[in-house]
Amino acid sequence: MPRRMQTREVHIGDRVIGGDNPVLIQSMCNTRTDDVAATVAQIRRLEDAGCDIVRVAVPDMAAAEAIGSIKKEIHIPLVADIHFDHRLAIRAVECGADKIRINPGNIGGADRLSEVVKACRERHVPIRVGVNSGSLEKDIVREHGGHVTAEGLVESALRNCRLIEDMGYEELVISIKSSDVLMCIRAHELIKDRTDHPIHVGITESGTLFAGSIKSSVGLGIILYNGVGDTVRVSLTGDVVEEVRTAKEILASLGLRKKGIEVVSCPTCGRTQIDLISLADRVNALVSEKAYEGLSFKVACMGCVVNGPGEAAEAELGICGGKGEGLIIRKGQILRKVREEDLLSEFKKELDTYL
Repeated sequence: MPRRMQTREVHIGDRVIGGDNPVLIQSMCNTRTDDVAATVAQIRRLEDAGCDIVRVAVPDMAAAEAIGSIKKEIHIPLVADIHFDHRLAIRAVECGADKIRINPGNIGGADRLSEVVKACRERHVPIRVGVNSGSLEKDIVREHGGHVTAEGLVESALRNCRLIEDMGYEELVISIKSSDVLMCIRAHELIKDRTDHPIHVGITESGTLFAGSIKSSVGLGIILYNGVGDTVRVSLTGDVVEEVRTAKEILASLGLRKKGIEVVSCPTCGRTQIDLISLADRVNALVSEKAYEGLSFKVACMGCVVNGPGEAAEAELGICGGKGEGLIIRKGQILRKVREEDLLSEFKKELDTYL
């Protein structure tokens, strides 16, 4: 991999990003923030899935006031996402937000931005300068021929960072997001040598679970491979936990995070005589449970005898299907033959011996 972009360290709650610290996974709640119980419940699910930092929307004062109550019930840093009203940013900081996300261009002018910066400086709360292709400043769009461009995204981010730096505050994180994968990749290529602030990366509004996971994997994979990115979010229209699972797979595939248990499974064919698709899904869900997060090895879930035993021999544990039955395999050795309906429970028995 190319050399990782050297950024300065920024503290977000009890986590540190930038420098040589690992890339952290972020997600965002889709609950109403002022519904504290629902928001806390969702954040705890995200924590269990491996989320490192979580963001909540702050559209009104009730949401800002809820920050303090939420923080008491969770274990990861909490970021407040604010647009348009600087008073919401200030109140979120006062209530304990570990970081705020703003677009300085829509916060209401330099005087109001200065008030936000003052509140953050007093409490050592970092500011994420977030620029999206859907909210680029009109003058920058005009400068680039009336179009949103990668160059414009970078110009906006750096200009807004300078505004805050000129106010004497440099605890900043930058994000330059677009739903256009190629534009997003290009923007991160352009910004790589022009700042030392940590970069939060993501393909914004990437789509549904299927399409969004593919777009994010392609875009984020290239951006991260090129050495850019200190935190990452996979934006999906769906269960927020899937954002974390997808992000973990992207980071693990690039060697940027410990893999944990890797499940390999065959694509099935006409020789398959068990419901391997369902079985593989259940095996994958099982090994993703928090109880097994400290384990790191390969598991094979195969559908027939053609490649099954051979593939399973390369894995620590394996399942090889037959007609209404299957084999439980450990380090290439067949342990026993069991009925199809007992394959998952018998596999779990073997998995639990590693705990």
